Amino acid sequence: MKQLLQPAALGKVAVLMGGHSAERAVSLNSGAAVLAALQRRGVDAEGLDCADPLTLCRLQDEGFTRAFVVLHGRGGEDGVMQGALACIGMPYTGSGVLASALGMDKWRSKMLWQAAGLPVPRSLVLDANSDPEQVCARLGLPLFVKPAREGSSVGISKVERLEELPAALQLARQHDELVLAEQNCGGGEFTVAILDGQALPVVKIESQGPFYDYEAKYLRDDTRYLCPCGLSAEQETAMQQLALQAFAVLGCRGWGRIDILLDGQGEMVVLEANTVPGMTDHSLLPMAAAAAGIAFDELVWQILLGSVEGWDGSKA
Repeated sequence: MKQLLQPAALGKVAVLMGGHSAERAVSLNSGAAVLAALQRRGVDAEGLDCADPLTLCRLQDEGFTRAFVVLHGRGGEDGVMQGALACIGMPYTGSGVLASALGMDKWRSKMLWQAAGLPVPRSLVLDANSDPEQVCARLGLPLFVKPAREGSSVGISKVERLEELPAALQLARQHDELVLAEQNCGGGEFTVAILDGQALPVVKIESQGPFYDYEAKYLRDDTRYLCPCGLSAEQETAMQQLALQAFAVLGCRGWGRIDILLDGQGEMVVLEANTVPGMTDHSLLPMAAAAAGIAFDELVWQILLGSVEGWDGSKA
């Protein structure tokens, strides 16, 4: 069915980008790339910066028929925009309200994965009463401290020494009142992109800095992305299957990414979900798609066609 649709059949498409989150700049870059790809494909598409409080009014009043959600972070990747679109009856790309909210919440997604029997890194919720010595004793050093509901490594610190923990907690709390301390797995960082129920080739990430932080993701040119990822065929297949399981447990749909680590013994653990991955020239999902023979414009088209399934599972 997807191949039979013509661009005109999709009507007027709003590419939702920007917003107010800490990932605004990345979202604007992703949105610009998506918008250009849709227009090259012949889609009647227009970009809307969701920092505008009248965005929902514009969607209803200006003839838009569906939305391509490329908002990263809070307000767009956490179920808020998905719920608003559902309320006005507008089809949209990607995961629904619940899956988006769960995917944005690193703590609750880990609890669900654990309940489903999937491996995750050891972690603790931190607050002002947390004892640094006990935290370090339980998780070991180094460890990571991170806001539970941020993306793009915003507010994350790598803690090498016990006395660094209070400052790391303070930094994370500037972005979210819910803060996690997480073990350092140390065996390698990988990501598995998912498109229409299929896992794409695995990408291995090698940061030249202390860890894969915001600068390494978007600003540095020395971060290495390996695809082929260097795993054996059996290991790569197992990692793809683990990613598909993690995606399904949260109820995700359409497109997304699951980040996976190897621990010191080479065992796989699920790190986090990304329900609206980046679509910039540094982004991992387009890289994996290219390795699978899917050009960027075709990737964007396939994601848009996912909006033909309405938010409630009906045809839209």
